[in-house]
Amino acid sequence: MRVQRCKGTRDLSPEEMARFRLIEGAFGDCCLEWGYEEIRTPTLEYLHLFTSTGTLTPSRLNKVYSFLDWDGWSGERVVLRPDGTIPVARLYIDSMEEKELAKLFYVANVFIFEETGKETRERWQCGVELIGMGSAIADVELIVLALEVLKRLGLNDIGLKLSHAGLIRALLAKLGLGPGERTRLFDQILDGNVEALARVKLREPEQRRALTSLLDLKGESSGFLKNLKALFTRSLPEFESPLDDFINIVDLLEVLGYDCQIDLASGRGFEYYTGVIFQLFIGEENIGGGGRYDALIPLIGGKDIPASGLALYLDRLMNLVKPEALAKPLGQRVLIRVEPEAMKEGFSIADCLREAGYVAELHLGGQEPANLRWTLNVQDKAPLLVLTDQVKRRRFEAQTMDEVLKLLPKL
Repeated sequence: MRVQRCKGTRDLSPEEMARFRLIEGAFGDCCLEWGYEEIRTPTLEYLHLFTSTGTLTPSRLNKVYSFLDWDGWSGERVVLRPDGTIPVARLYIDSMEEKELAKLFYVANVFIFEETGKETRERWQCGVELIGMGSAIADVELIVLALEVLKRLGLNDIGLKLSHAGLIRALLAKLGLGPGERTRLFDQILDGNVEALARVKLREPEQRRALTSLLDLKGESSGFLKNLKALFTRSLPEFESPLDDFINIVDLLEVLGYDCQIDLASGRGFEYYTGVIFQLFIGEENIGGGGRYDALIPLIGGKDIPASGLALYLDRLMNLVKPEALAKPLGQRVLIRVEPEAMKEGFSIADCLREAGYVAELHLGGQEPANLRWTLNVQDKAPLLVLTDQVKRRRFEAQTMDEVLKLLPKL
């Protein structure tokens, strides 16, 4: 009986893995150049890391894969990580808390139960966490870093959408709701469900209308936010501090030449967000996002330290990277055809080419690779080596690899 892969998972073909590695490489190179350090966390984490502090929304917790890790005498419930940021926060507390500034990046899979069939249950993301900086500059650095990675991948026309969790929390605080109801409403608004306000019982209906109007407002500049400040900070003094933070972020993005769309009800994300929330789009496809989460590390037992992060959705980017971005220049690959009597020399020649920086592939029979420029025939009689340029239709004979290596750069 044929055994199929698990529902909601995917296999990656050689072509898809080439896309995966291209994205991973561009992301890693960019992060290293910006002073970030690579880390890795376990796929398994204790469930209480995500439940004991309310770090994930109830709707999100309903979608985790959890099971009992039983050793025969006792056990504890563990999960396949449903999120990349919370394990990094735990890692920071466990082994890096002496650092006042930690700039970290990783590539990891996360697992989310999904019933519709529209999304996979195992998802890959490129993540960055900036721990120890609470300024608008830190938030903007993460946004610009994400845009730089996408630029290196040849992806253009990136849409940037901004919201601010601090503003939404300040608005909800005015409604006089209990903590539980306020949290549920915050989660629903983060998921884009502004209509949830209509189901909330308020003493003053005017509050609902005012809040709905604010969440419906959209703009494209810091001037838009400054107008909001002039209109609402007198009646909503709690609005002023998060709004000033939001204005500083958008101001700096504008100075750097980046456009954005401001939409308070667009901040899809997690309960742990406390400040700016951003999303990145190509067309209608959400390809990444992030935000500020200053309360998260204290929530899971660490010191009071600000932090923000981002994630690029690798699975979605794989479908968008152009095929031409995958191909190495033709001149980097050499196919080696070896006569049976010269097999030992063939392996030695392949090593020599690889040490010189070429991709050397021994021809094992069957169809030859497409888009190939150079072939090298290895024989047990003179001429020992025959190098052929498939593009220019030229043939060169040589007796030693030194001669071949001198020929290759000249072609």
